Amino acid sequence: MHYLNCNFAKKYKKKIVVKIKQAEFVISNTDIRLCPEPNMPEYAFIGRSNVGKSSLINMLTNNKSLAKISSKPGKTRLINHFLINKDWYLVDLPGYGYAKVNHNARDQFQKFISRYMTTRENLTNVFVLIDSRHKPQEIDLDFMIWLGERGIPFSMIFTKLDKLKKGERKKAIKLYEAEMLKVWEEMPPYFITSSVSGEGKEELLNYIGEINQTVDYSV
Repeated sequence: MHYLNCNFAKKYKKKIVVKIKQAEFVISNTDIRLCPEPNMPEYAFIGRSNVGKSSLINMLTNNKSLAKISSKPGKTRLINHFLINKDWYLVDLPGYGYAKVNHNARDQFQKFISRYMTTRENLTNVFVLIDSRHKPQEIDLDFMIWLGERGIPFSMIFTKLDKLKKGERKKAIKLYEAEMLKVWEEMPPYFITSSVSGEGKEELLNYIGEINQTVDYSV
C-alpha cells in the first residue's frame, strides 16, 4: 500500500502565547483575484456543513458575531477573509457535503475552493474540522487525501468535544487515528476543541503563532 506523506507543520520548542486582540472582516468573494495581497500567513478553516466552524472561529477571536452562525447548514458560500492582529489572515471557507445544496452550487463551491487552495501562495495551513460525535466520514478522509496529494499542509480540529463523555472522546480520536494511518505515514497535528467551553483555544492559537515565526510573505 502507498502511504501518503504531507509537509505537516511541526510544533517547536519555543513556547509562545498568542492572544487575538483584533479581528476585522476584510472581504468575501468567489474570485481569488480579489483576495487580499498575499503578504501575510493565511490559515483556512473548512469542514462539512454543520461541523461548528463559525462557532469555533468566533470562540477563537472572542467575537460572537464575526462569523455568521445559521440554524441552516450550508449558508457560508464565499471565501471570507478576516485580518487577525494585523499579522495574519483567518479564512472561513464554505462547508462541503451538505445534501440540500444543489449539484450546480456544489460544483461551483468545489471549483473556487480548489482554485483557492492550489493557487493561493500564502496559504500556510488548512484546518480541517471534524465533528467528533461521528465515526470517520469518507468525505472528510477523501478531502484530506486530496490535500495530501497536492502537498497542501493541513491539520485536524475535532469539534463539539463538549458533547462527548471523556471515554467517548478517546474512542473518537482512536478511531480516526486508526483510519488515517491506513493511508498516511503519520497522524497530522490535531486539536481537540469545544466552542462552548473554549477548550483547545490556547493550544490552537499558539500553534498558529509558532508557524508564523517560521514564515515570511512580506514583499
